[in-house]
Amino acid sequence: MQPRSAIGVSTRSAPAVRGARAFAWVVFALTLALLLSDYMSRQVLNAVFPLLKVEWHLSDTQLGSLSGIVALMVGVLTFPLSLLADRWGRINSLAVMALLWSLATFACGLAQSYGQMFAARFFVGVGEAAYGSVGIAVILGIFPSRLRATLTGAFTSGGMFGSVLGIGLGGVVATQLGWRWAFWAMAILGIALVLVYRTVVTEARLAPLRTHAAPVVPASRQNPARFGSLLSGLFSSRSVVCAYVGSGVQLLVTASLLAWLPSYLNRYYAMPPDRAGIAAAVFVLVSGVGMVTCGMYTDRYSRNRPTRKLTVAIAYCLASFTLLSAAYLLPPGTAQLVLLGCGMLFAAGTLGPAGAMVANLTHPSIHATAFATLTLANNLLGLAPGPIVTGMLADRIGLLGSLQIVAFACVVSAAAFALAIRHYHADLARAQGTDGLTPADAARGTS
Repeated sequence: MQPRSAIGVSTRSAPAVRGARAFAWVVFALTLALLLSDYMSRQVLNAVFPLLKVEWHLSDTQLGSLSGIVALMVGVLTFPLSLLADRWGRINSLAVMALLWSLATFACGLAQSYGQMFAARFFVGVGEAAYGSVGIAVILGIFPSRLRATLTGAFTSGGMFGSVLGIGLGGVVATQLGWRWAFWAMAILGIALVLVYRTVVTEARLAPLRTHAAPVVPASRQNPARFGSLLSGLFSSRSVVCAYVGSGVQLLVTASLLAWLPSYLNRYYAMPPDRAGIAAAVFVLVSGVGMVTCGMYTDRYSRNRPTRKLTVAIAYCLASFTLLSAAYLLPPGTAQLVLLGCGMLFAAGTLGPAGAMVANLTHPSIHATAFATLTLANNLLGLAPGPIVTGMLADRIGLLGSLQIVAFACVVSAAAFALAIRHYHADLARAQGTDGLTPADAARGTS
């Protein structure tokens, strides 16, 4: 049997293989660009928190709810919409989602009250609900399995980089042109990207890439079609459940910082909205870099040793907890900002290991739904409650005190990943249909 290439097989001509590889990266780039737009539309709100608070006389709880409603709708709808995307077509679904959140973001700029803004943000969440899970399923379907943690970390880091652009540019545009134009700018960009994506990426052009990148799966596991079988595949092991929980709880900390860093810098460092937005964007950029580098390190360190994914995930959780807790104990100043940046470098580093675990422990035919389940956990356990809980606590004990309490979620996340270590080898062998092989043999091709 001849060896397979990264995207194609050796029986294909060299130009065809190079073309397939190049197009796979084009698809990755365009899908990532839409994810950037997704988070720009989501996080631009945080840059205008100080302006909305003054203009509409909002409490921190109300501000947090405007941020949290998007993540809540993502958590509630990601599973059914991902199921629909698996059946209707992932590319068509991605385009419709992006168009909806862009139009809803434009409507945010038209809002005249808290209630209207809340309704518009509701539809932003509906549009964004399944994009992350379906998008990563498209990406993992056209690249080899050995790159899963790297690709998952790189793709999901688009959320951080999109947040950087949303918060940074949003603050500048809001200061120069008014907060409404901050929303309209993000909406126009999103609509333009939808047109480009739908023109370049089609199901027909992706089909050959999926055929050659798909892993070999035992015949007995080819068609998990019934709902009962689907649930069994999604929650087939303790390890995958721990991955869902650990990833979601850790993101409680990340979501809290994403939503409230501009306000923290405004209140404790007396920065105006534009400067606070730009400064907060730098911290979010650090977090995005951490997601990519943590994912790459995870793939490298865990090669042929799959349980090391869990070890590094635990390390990321504990490092972020230690650094952030130390930062909150310091007075405002350079030392505090440095520790905050170091903490954010590791705060979202678990997304790469968790995504690789979910991909390895579930059947390829349900990867979109599996990542929808991971997205649901990320949103219901972390992204949705993070801004709201922080805001509620801030109304009572101050923003600094609320951030100190939220940081303890990192410890809970580390415990969830630690629980998975005992079962991961056996669960991985069952998922790959390799019961009876040694752990090292079972891990080859999926580590």
